[in-house]
Amino acid sequence: QVQFVESGGGLVQPGGSLRLSCAASGNIFSGYRLGWYRQAPGNQRELVATITSDGSTNYTDSVKGRFTISRDNAKTTVNLQMNSLKPEDTAVYYCNAVVRRSGNLYPIGDYWGQGTQVTVSS
Repeated sequence: QVQFVESGGGLVQPGGSLRLSCAASGNIFSGYRLGWYRQAPGNQRELVATITSDGSTNYTDSVKGRFTISRDNAKTTVNLQMNSLKPEDTAVYYCNAVVRRSGNLYPIGDYWGQGTQVTVSS
């Protein structure tokens, strides 16, 4: 059974940092592109960062230079280091495996965990 469990969120002041972790289980790690998504109240879920099985990364423009995605294949975890946080980064953050179809990236399935809340506020 595929499962993703996110952790590491919290309340942080603008300009602060957080490190999110996601533990994957169920044979959905090796060989897959992995991604971090976020969803703010009233907004659609947004893909913010991806990492391929060979370590190539990509970021949405709003987090470039501030967020870093990494993976540990031995521990089957994917992490998101978030620096210089802004109030607009406030959201619930989720991870999932990602596939490319017709040039676009989509979650591989409905394997959403509970997510981890990140709140950036003074």
